[in-house]
Amino acid sequence: MKKPLKKLYDFSNSWTGTIILVLIFIFFVAQAFVIPSGSMKNSLLIGDFLFAKKFAYGVPTPHIPWLEIPVWFDSDNDGHIIKGKGPKRGDIVIFRNPKEPKIHFVKRAFAISGDEVIFARNAMYLRPNEGDDFIEQNYPQEDIVELFGKKFVYEPYKFKGINYTINPAVGDPFDKLVQLSLLNLSPMNQAQVPELGSGGELYFNAFYFKVPKDEYFMIGDNRNNSEDSRFWGSVPYRLIEGKPWFVYFSLDKNYKIRWERIGRLVSTLETDERYIYPQD
Repeated sequence: MKKPLKKLYDFSNSWTGTIILVLIFIFFVAQAFVIPSGSMKNSLLIGDFLFAKKFAYGVPTPHIPWLEIPVWFDSDNDGHIIKGKGPKRGDIVIFRNPKEPKIHFVKRAFAISGDEVIFARNAMYLRPNEGDDFIEQNYPQEDIVELFGKKFVYEPYKFKGINYTINPAVGDPFDKLVQLSLLNLSPMNQAQVPELGSGGELYFNAFYFKVPKDEYFMIGDNRNNSEDSRFWGSVPYRLIEGKPWFVYFSLDKNYKIRWERIGRLVSTLETDERYIYPQD
């Protein structure tokens, strides 16, 4: 028994062994990511360096870091060598951008397969695919509204970091989606929802989307400053990479270390108000 362990120890201490063990860790256990934009403020901040749990939703097909070249044959084209359960509603998820798969995004799963989504100005509504009884049993009565004659949930996620802060430099995402829609470039459909009032000069007052099978509607917590599924559609399971795990380092815009965030689980950062505060 000692001899095999000695060989393993010697191998792990060699350059070849170290590289192989590091790659195994990156491919199958955890991978480092950095939050580059403010789309998840104030839950995750620009300059948060975090580890992603690669096995949270199955085991994704390994890619060589930085080059993003797959090193495993994906026989069924589902993007995973071991398939698992997909993200749940409300999960923060790391995934590949549907338009540019070499780029990773971090957003919250607002809706899953079969769910219906309505986006109005400064408001999001969800109709879970399980229907009315499920909605009545799982959501507060004060959040349940009727749209199109069906029950929806107004802003179903209560994480403190979710916000609709206006950034004049970015503009209103509803207006941007209006422009895309008029050019037939919007993944969401124009909708006139009677219960939401007039659309003003527009002949519609909201956008509607039904999530296809095995796909997920991803949206940033910083709702008015996020490029997400409202603009490029839902994310298929094959592009799901993992789940943010914990922050191992964090720097603010002035390159000061945010000591209070280091070592914190993402589940803590999104729920504990001590760590949820506006950052530039």
